[in-house]
Amino acid sequence: MKKKFGAALALALAGGSAFAQSSVTLYGIVDTGVSYYNNSARGGSFIGVPTLTGEVPSRWGMRGTEDLGGGYKAFFVLENGFQPGTGTLNYGGRLFGRQANVGLSSAFGSLTLGRQMNMTLYELSNADVIGPSIHSMAAFDPYLANARSDNAIGYMGTFRGFTVGGTYSFGRDAAGPVGPSATNCPGQMPGNFVACRQYTAMLAYDSDSFGLAASYDVMRGGAGALAPLNNSGYTDTHNIVDGYVRFGPAKVGAGWIRRNLAAASHLQADIFFAGGTCYVTPSLSFDLQGSRYLQRVEGGKGGVSSTLIIGRANYFLSKRTTVYTSVGNMFNSALAANTVAAGGTVATGSNQVGVMAGIQQKF
Repeated sequence: MKKKFGAALALALAGGSAFAQSSVTLYGIVDTGVSYYNNSARGGSFIGVPTLTGEVPSRWGMRGTEDLGGGYKAFFVLENGFQPGTGTLNYGGRLFGRQANVGLSSAFGSLTLGRQMNMTLYELSNADVIGPSIHSMAAFDPYLANARSDNAIGYMGTFRGFTVGGTYSFGRDAAGPVGPSATNCPGQMPGNFVACRQYTAMLAYDSDSFGLAASYDVMRGGAGALAPLNNSGYTDTHNIVDGYVRFGPAKVGAGWIRRNLAAASHLQADIFFAGGTCYVTPSLSFDLQGSRYLQRVEGGKGGVSSTLIIGRANYFLSKRTTVYTSVGNMFNSALAANTVAAGGTVATGSNQVGVMAGIQQKF
């Protein structure tokens, strides 16, 4: 009898252990260096440590999963963004400004609750070979590098190469107002259901050699939010179509971004981009990307345009440590003032060259 009871207890403990397998991972990236650009808005040139990002934004985070059995898992992500030059928090001073969410996943997809990356950020992750770098398309539209939603419900599932995803936010941005990553639009206001709502959607297909994707993103404003979305009747919409092709050690990506801002005045802008990355050796890669920005004002009279060319070289000292050099050249039309470097300034109508040399350490 004792032997049977002991065997049953051992099986129960073993089963419980398998049922509740869990893990927590600490991870991060520290990325900084020295940046230079000319023709600043105050005249002259700038040289110093960048204030927003290097090749990628610095961050640290914790990611945990627990096996619930039957193909279901619970997960959480807490991810902090910080500035290595000063040690301060990015993303409006939030402790976990990049991500703070919890959810469930299974073969049917994942359901996520909390602050999370929305479909605009996922959409660009494959075709945009430069990404959220100091020299990037974020110079034309800073939201592209900060496409996250507070107070959101998200879903994403992949089936036979097709990925379907969407987010719905009850109040898209509760921090700020200090820019595109903190716009003081918390929403969830009694009597104004639509204030600061946001929804995004994406459909993508990926194979071993190519991929295509399309996304739709609508943000609403709210009283007291950062202009121009300071009214719940105002909207900012992004439509993106892009794709990529792989050729051995190389990848080519291209896409089109349409932005429609319906606020006190109407703005329509297009970004066309194309670029590629190639690994010359396992330790050395090169990236090159060009993008064209076209903005039309209300009534169709006039507008601004800019062209950005970016080149980047990466040398991998190890799996965790990379040194790199990035060079950007911004060509502005007479009325344009798009900067070559994230967080920089430029005199209206001036072209601008930016250079950065940096080091990145992953853990």
